[in-house]
Amino acid sequence: MPENRRTAVVTGASSGIGAATARHLAAAGFHVVLAARRLDRIEALAAEIDGTAVACDVTSEESVAALAAAVGDRLDVLVNNAGGAFGMAPVAEASSDDWRRMYEVNVVGLMQVTRALLPALLASGAGVICNVGSTAGRVAYEGGAGYTAAKHGTKVVTETLRLELFDQPIRVCEIAPGMVATEEFSLVRFGGDQARADAVYDGVREPLVADDVADAITWMVTRPAHVNIDELVIRPRAQAAQHKVHRER
Repeated sequence: MPENRRTAVVTGASSGIGAATARHLAAAGFHVVLAARRLDRIEALAAEIDGTAVACDVTSEESVAALAAAVGDRLDVLVNNAGGAFGMAPVAEASSDDWRRMYEVNVVGLMQVTRALLPALLASGAGVICNVGSTAGRVAYEGGAGYTAAKHGTKVVTETLRLELFDQPIRVCEIAPGMVATEEFSLVRFGGDQARADAVYDGVREPLVADDVADAITWMVTRPAHVNIDELVIRPRAQAAQHKVHRER
């Protein structure tokens, strides 16, 4: 990693919020290590922002260990963005495989990356961990039990980690976005069904976009070292709550 530059790791950096966050952090002066499974995408983005691309599957301990080795002994910021939702079946019809995948990436993967990079974050003397949660980690909704359970897990892991590290030179934050229109999130959730994905944002004139969340993350991790943003809930103006969304017809 370059000397005399702050370094940040962003997981799930191949698209959406992760890619936007990498760009925003690079613009703020960080050398960004982009971690994701799709190496071709992060290599292109790394070339664009003068960052470093590392192929990483956060659900694999071996892959995460390779990421830690690439980062080295010192790290300033970790953005645990890798996550995802799979399906919207009610509990009575739920897919066990989908639930396991959601828990593995949103909770176990977050833990594995944090565990592996924590020594380097502590070595910086003022490290920051920002976990990307969701408003789904605060409110239940029909058809979302697997995802809401996983994102509640993200929230509780964040809270627990802050307690465990209270006397260490590190800050632990969570950002919880509401409706964010990205190119892949809903499309992945509905197994590539573009019509169902588009319906999520139907009539919502201005949902959040990835840059809105990336801007907020960058603000959170660049506060003075004594300032911890425990949690930041960010929604579009049109979304008052999970079930209360203004849709223009």
